[in-house]
Amino acid sequence: METKRNYTLPIIMMILLLGMIGFVTNLAAPMGVVWKAQLDAGNFLGILGNAANFIAYAVMGFPAGILLQRYGYKKTALIAVAVGFIGVCIQMLSGYTGESAAFGVYLLGAFVAGFCMCMLNTVVNPMLNTLGGGGNKGNRLIQIGGSFNSLLATFTPAVVGVLIGQAASPHIKDVFPVIYTMMGVFALVFIVLLAVSIPEPHAERATDSLGTLVSGALKFRHFIFGAIGVFVYVGVEVGTPNMLLYWLSDPAVSSVGAAAAGIVAGTYWFLMLIGRLVGASIGGKVSSKKMLTTCASVAVILILIAIFSPTSTQISVPAFEASSLSFILTPVPINAIFLILVGLCTSVMWGCVFNLAVEGLGKYVAVASGLFMVMVCGGGIIPAIQAFVADQASYLTSYWVMVIGFGYLLFYALIGSKNVNKDVSVD
Repeated sequence: METKRNYTLPIIMMILLLGMIGFVTNLAAPMGVVWKAQLDAGNFLGILGNAANFIAYAVMGFPAGILLQRYGYKKTALIAVAVGFIGVCIQMLSGYTGESAAFGVYLLGAFVAGFCMCMLNTVVNPMLNTLGGGGNKGNRLIQIGGSFNSLLATFTPAVVGVLIGQAASPHIKDVFPVIYTMMGVFALVFIVLLAVSIPEPHAERATDSLGTLVSGALKFRHFIFGAIGVFVYVGVEVGTPNMLLYWLSDPAVSSVGAAAAGIVAGTYWFLMLIGRLVGASIGGKVSSKKMLTTCASVAVILILIAIFSPTSTQISVPAFEASSLSFILTPVPINAIFLILVGLCTSVMWGCVFNLAVEGLGKYVAVASGLFMVMVCGGGIIPAIQAFVADQASYLTSYWVMVIGFGYLLFYALIGSKNVNKDVSVD
């Protein structure tokens, strides 16, 4: 009789890795604010670090799937953590490089760190989905992991905002305490991961060639629409708070300041945490389709309200003041409140899209995960498009890009997610 294995420890490890993904990925936007001020540049240049981080997914997404297929979860995760350490080190070197090359070195570091995030995502999501039993239960476990991801992501813009404070000329070295912390965390996780036994749920790997697996996955219409959905989702999830941070940090149009802007943007990620906790509690009862339909609809409504609300209407929010080491009330445009509320909507979308897109794929799940990671590059491309629109028009006008994105996700929930290719063999 086969003994039932306890997967509690590997589940905890995967959730911790999701937290690292949130922390490292979310550092790109506030660091971009620093570079924008340091180089006296526009929003498009400031967002390039975020773009480099996510475009790395387009390069590494498919190879990450191959690594997972050939070497399994543990080895792929170890490689990812080591690459992440190197990426963060390169970003640190940008503070000690000549002014002409510093930004290029930073972009290289962000690109390498993106490799790490891509590989970790490739490992974590299918493993949590599998260990949760797939279906709604798998989605619920992904939501739990996503909650921890949001918890660490919440602190990143706020911490960076406090570090640079009200400095008239912030420098990238001001952010280094966060960089040093990340390096230490990567080193610690590598050691712990090396010592932990990680099961391989997909140990019985498909014997088909890689080309056969890819072509097999692409036979499913709902998977193709889902891959586009991943591209769009990551773009709107990242673009919504990032442009809010750039807007409120811009002294030319806002008097909020970097510290308060970081708190406000961080609130978006905190609401994602709340949303994921709620999603995890109801994930076993509410279908991914209904959850995605509701959240995409509400997100469109909230952004439209934000676009058309007058910026002259202000509301006070708590912000940390570094000089007095205390919280003070800082007025922000009411538009910002509607935008951070979108975090409640985006909180559960990743799990929903992933869950719907891999449903019924069987042996194609591993290679599908790699293909998904390619599409995560939307987190760099869509915010870059939004930043370009913001430079050409205005910050609020740029949110029409987000309206289009959430509109597509609503289409996927209602129509594109239906599996119409059930006759394709997945054994």
